[in-house]
Amino acid sequence: MIGRLIDGRYQVRSRIARGGMATVYLATDLRLERRVAIKVMHGHLADDSTFKSRFVQEARSAARLAHPNVVNVFDQGQDSDMAYLVMEYLPGITLRDLLKDYGKLTPEQTIDIMEAVLSGLAAAHKAGIVHRDLKPENVLLADDGRIKIGDFGLARAASANTATGQALLGTIAYLSPELVTRGVADARSDIYALGIMMYEMLTGEQPFKGEQPMQIAYQHANDAVPTPSSKNPAVPPELDDLVLWATAKNPDQRPRDAKEMLERLMEAEKAIRGESGGLQPTMVLPPAFGLGADNGDTQIINPAIRQQVAASTPDSAAVLTTAAKRRRGKGWWLFALVIVLAGLAGGTGWYFGAGPGSTVPIPNLAGKTPAAAATALKELGLESTQGTEYSTTVGKGLVSSTDPKSGASAHRGSVVTLKVSQGPKPITLPPLAGKTVDQAKAAITGAGAVVGTIAQQFDPKVPANVVISASKPDGNNISAGGAYFEGATVNLLASVGAVPDVAGMSVDDATSALKNVHLLVTGGPQSYSDTVEKGDVITAQTQKDGPVKPGDTLALETSKGPEPVPVPDVVGKTWDVAKKTLKDAGFDLKYSAIADVAPAAFVVSKISPGANTEVAKGSTVTINFAGF
Repeated sequence: MIGRLIDGRYQVRSRIARGGMATVYLATDLRLERRVAIKVMHGHLADDSTFKSRFVQEARSAARLAHPNVVNVFDQGQDSDMAYLVMEYLPGITLRDLLKDYGKLTPEQTIDIMEAVLSGLAAAHKAGIVHRDLKPENVLLADDGRIKIGDFGLARAASANTATGQALLGTIAYLSPELVTRGVADARSDIYALGIMMYEMLTGEQPFKGEQPMQIAYQHANDAVPTPSSKNPAVPPELDDLVLWATAKNPDQRPRDAKEMLERLMEAEKAIRGESGGLQPTMVLPPAFGLGADNGDTQIINPAIRQQVAASTPDSAAVLTTAAKRRRGKGWWLFALVIVLAGLAGGTGWYFGAGPGSTVPIPNLAGKTPAAAATALKELGLESTQGTEYSTTVGKGLVSSTDPKSGASAHRGSVVTLKVSQGPKPITLPPLAGKTVDQAKAAITGAGAVVGTIAQQFDPKVPANVVISASKPDGNNISAGGAYFEGATVNLLASVGAVPDVAGMSVDDATSALKNVHLLVTGGPQSYSDTVEKGDVITAQTQKDGPVKPGDTLALETSKGPEPVPVPDVVGKTWDVAKKTLKDAGFDLKYSAIADVAPAAFVVSKISPGANTEVAKGSTVTINFAGF
């Protein structure tokens, strides 16, 4: 079939699915240039003239069903020996896929899907069309969020055989008792199938199981469907009642049609939306739950099975009466209590990918203009209003956030508040210089600002752990406090006290003292010093301009002792001149004290060390005089 051109118009591209009655292909409508789904009946059915006649009739009926929750039928035809239907193509998944991946659904999820299914089915019932093969495989969840019922035409056409008593069409798991026992179906048979499907959505499994079709059919004809809450305690009583009503053994005790069931569902929704308290996580169905034979293809069931089940079916009047009384027996006080709880708790829809159409995720609109954000919401089916808020991350006049927040789900048509930024909120900072670091940090955060970096430096005038200055990120000084903005950063500069005075210390002692305050030490120059012993530290010098900070490196300048100087040549000079010259040069003198009696009369004859000999300043020079 792949590549075949049907009726000169539909080019088959690929196979989508194969069922018990037909195969569905993806094709291109060459005339209208659009993708379509083509359902081709299996050959053994296409050969049946009665079947083909009903097929054409029901295809025309389905084509007249213009409803958003029903798959559109575009065309029907016969190409050689092949009967086909042309329908709209809906990329997405089926409800069966959803149940396989996620297991049981929440009550809210079940309601959202059932509302769409019942809406479409109500339109069909109003037009006199009975589906007769409702099951999760025939509920389509499109990628764009739409929910639609499929397989109207095929199911009704195949059911033509039931009028003759020859065969019964359907999927065993969803067949009503009257179809099983008598082969007769009307709108209430669809309702029964929906009740079974609803039970499966709420519990993750079907109520009846068996290894053989007859075993399942027997249970449908004889056994009451249990309440979903017996398997899943989270199911509210309103949905329990709805499932029991829809699956009553006597068709007269079920809803007349989908419209009546939809009305009851919407009444239940008013209570349940509040009780749930919002979105609940969907449980993944463990493999042990396997659906087995319950999720099979649509089948033509041998009449012998129907006759055998009918013959073994006991009088079910007592069961029907009990089920009806149980449904009607829920007291008014319970209903009123549920309504009150619903009103108090509030509730929201659910979110699955793009959603089944009831909710959409709110996009991130931060940074957009209000007009652009409103347009984006409008395209998603959401309304908008505006509010304001202060923001440290989004410029004034742009959308800073939404309510509900981005990523949350909202019902289409609901209102989303666009919070427009007013910029950062104004605040007033107190003076910070002179406070301890802890005091300054508390003052900053208390005002609504944010503490940024805390730098340190040595300052002999400011005690350790006290703030020297405060600044904005751009460097502007804010030490005295003043006007600022909430969430803005304040950087602090704190003192670690003065650099230790290491003058006169040994190199080892000086190095240890500096390292204790997180300074690095390196060797430095050597200089003459009249006050520092040779080898000791004269000073610690920074190797860069500016204040000293922890982690900086200081060079140690060490002493070479006093600087050597030449002994002045005073030989031949009178003592008064020689004495002054030697004293001015910094030398100590050793001489005969008698020379001081008449210094002009004494002449220097010899000095030791000799003239021009370099010795340390402060050294002693011995003087001898002529004639003595």
